[in-house]
Amino acid sequence: MNPFVITGNIPEKLFCDRRKESQRIIRGLSGGDNICLISQRRMGKSKLVKFCYDRPELSESCYTFYVDILHTSSLQEFSWQFGQAVFSQLVSQSRKMLDAFVRGLKSINAKFGFDPMTGLPTFSLELGDIVRPDYTLAEIFGCLEAADRTCIVTFDEFQQIGMYPEKNMEALLRSHIQHLSNVHFIFAGSERNMVSQMFQSSARPFYNSASILELLPISRTEYFPFVTGHFAEAGKSIATENVQKIYDLYEGNTYCMQKTFHEAFDAVPSGSECSLDILRQTVDSILEEAGSGYRLMLSGIPTRQKELLYAVASEVRAEKIMGADFIRRYSLASSSAVQTAAAKLRKMDLLTVRDGAYLIPDIMLRMYLQRISDPGKQFL
Repeated sequence: MNPFVITGNIPEKLFCDRRKESQRIIRGLSGGDNICLISQRRMGKSKLVKFCYDRPELSESCYTFYVDILHTSSLQEFSWQFGQAVFSQLVSQSRKMLDAFVRGLKSINAKFGFDPMTGLPTFSLELGDIVRPDYTLAEIFGCLEAADRTCIVTFDEFQQIGMYPEKNMEALLRSHIQHLSNVHFIFAGSERNMVSQMFQSSARPFYNSASILELLPISRTEYFPFVTGHFAEAGKSIATENVQKIYDLYEGNTYCMQKTFHEAFDAVPSGSECSLDILRQTVDSILEEAGSGYRLMLSGIPTRQKELLYAVASEVRAEKIMGADFIRRYSLASSSAVQTAAAKLRKMDLLTVRDGAYLIPDIMLRMYLQRISDPGKQFL
């Protein structure tokens, strides 16, 4: 078995570190707290949440739900995604609770039945079925509040509600959540500034409603032995300095590191060493594999936005992007054009601001753009 798991749930013995974070999440939820979990994209927050869900402290006494709202764009889609997630997870958790949930959705005409081949319950809920999403949302929360077990709900990429046309979305959600005693929440987000403001600004509805937990990169002292140890267990080897090169290349990004070591592990026969050359080939292969998706995405982006992406990728962390020096250095149109492009790219989550600098949050995309600008560029 490849010890560097990148899909599905991670067995406890292959889960690297995060002991303090998982203990804090489990302790907080068990005590009735809500958690605001902040991390960069692909830092492992969804894996951490699901790891906590599988611990007996939660799995034996709670119903757990995970709702990814990254690709939702309205209250209607939020309610639809929430309802679908609750149903699909109750199928495997409780038939009694499932029946109560379906009966409780009175505002929609969802079709409930059974698959004749598997005997499993089926639930047909189309987006168009939700004509009063505020009522549907209230019904979903009501069903969870009436459950015979405590319910834990994770809304991943929670900052997305700030993009909805409904400007009162935070207040609407808060009005429901503040009255719930049997439902606790993890609000997970990758836009640090947006999510922090939601929960730490006294002018916002969610102020002081959750404990803040920021997920930082796994420490080098934990991750380096984790990698070298699993190679050694399989009769393979890798130098600590080469593990460090990958860690530094990806700035400790959990998914990118795991993906690289997963591929490299498979490429090294038992009894052999994972050399820097193998790691270099692995990184190139991963970038090439990701290229088709990135090319398709870039083909739908206007030229001025693309030009700004290339410029920011070249800088890695770009400051004063509306300044004359930056505009002249990358032959950009004008300060106003850069400002407009930056706003649109941030809305698409292709650009973010961190500590006053603009950067591309998807490290692989940044590397891909750098390689396009400089085809001979080596990353290791």
